[in-house]
Amino acid sequence: MLNTEGYNNGSNKLWRRALKWLYPGMRVKRWILLMALGALLAAVGVLVLVGPYNLIIFGRKVNQVLRQWQQPGHAPPSRYTSVVLVFVGILAACLGFRQVINSLVVDLLPSDPRDLAEIIFHKRGLDNEPTLVVVGGGTGLATLLRGLKHQTEKITAIVTVADDGGSSGRIRSELGIPPPGDIRNTLVAMANTEPLMEELFQYRFDWGEGLQGHSFGNLFIAAMTEISGDFEEAIRAFSQVLAVRGRVLPSTLSSVTLRAEYADGTATIGESLIPQPGKAIRRVFLEPEDCHPVPEAIAAIQSADAIILGPGSLYTSVLPNILVHEIRDAIARSSVPRIYICNVMTQPGETDGYKASDHIKAILDHAGTRIIDYVVVNTIPIPEALQERYKAEGAIPVKADLAEIRALGVTPIEASVISMTDLVRHDPERLAQVIVELLWQQV
Repeated sequence: MLNTEGYNNGSNKLWRRALKWLYPGMRVKRWILLMALGALLAAVGVLVLVGPYNLIIFGRKVNQVLRQWQQPGHAPPSRYTSVVLVFVGILAACLGFRQVINSLVVDLLPSDPRDLAEIIFHKRGLDNEPTLVVVGGGTGLATLLRGLKHQTEKITAIVTVADDGGSSGRIRSELGIPPPGDIRNTLVAMANTEPLMEELFQYRFDWGEGLQGHSFGNLFIAAMTEISGDFEEAIRAFSQVLAVRGRVLPSTLSSVTLRAEYADGTATIGESLIPQPGKAIRRVFLEPEDCHPVPEAIAAIQSADAIILGPGSLYTSVLPNILVHEIRDAIARSSVPRIYICNVMTQPGETDGYKASDHIKAILDHAGTRIIDYVVVNTIPIPEALQERYKAEGAIPVKADLAEIRALGVTPIEASVISMTDLVRHDPERLAQVIVELLWQQV
């Protein structure tokens, strides 16, 4: 059982960043030693210039001060005083050096100068960070990526393009391009940029004829697609503007529609219409069924160190990617850990009453083969007050039925992975840490 309680991500990130300066091959330590040698030689030179007589006079004055501390009424100096002074001096010198470097490069770096060690670390090719493929869509995928991008930059997010509602649906129907909404959310989540830029690309117009309901990021992707003539090129341009860590790929460039069949025999066409309270979903389909994936997505799956499904809406965010046959087959053939992040709350009209094992069964049934090795399930109790609030909306906590999960041939990973404010959501940092710990256990 993985225990992530008390995990202080900020402190860990600070230590990891600092320790990277000491890695072999950074070509930094040699210059630090040269600086120290230079400082020592300079100090000797100063002493020679000052002369032994003046040095003796200075020493006597220091001795007088120390003797005064030993007079009655004065506490004698601690034996560690000199050590403390040396430490403070070195710390001040290092801090000063760091700030000088930051001041010099602040106009040269595309990102925060605090990431200088991180940038050098990656440029030297010293990182042994895992290469991850994350498959899904919606806010669940974005939440996971906000945490993972601090653990590794080798991330490929494969995102569903079956959305047909809201701003994305309008752009899709009017311009004939894949819906950009989930792509936009994913790009913003993986971005290394200022909060104002994130706010800009997530801004949604609530006024203006023709603009109302559209997000600026969706319009940007649509405009770049028109300029470049290529949806993938528009995503690359968006990635450059936001300094995205990793890359984002649509699961397919085909114009696909999601269709659902319910337990009562009825059916619905259109992703936005599928969740219907009181109707149990039996199966979902992509039309056309023979849609082809983006080739880079298959290559990413084949070279990944781990494949992660979810979190997110089971039938409308996760499964549409699996329904692209070549993506499903590539995941099934992979020998690396395949991890499913189970939702913490049921979704009204989509997973009413589902336990964790029910989520897994739905994925395995649609895939028709084994594509999950591990499932991350939350085990921390949810306060009754929050449960009552969600219950009023028709949602309840997803039960971690561990025995049933194991019976499916899947290993449950129990962890505290949620953040509770006025909403119950996955905590990005805790969730990312659980995944990294799991991967380290495989080494």
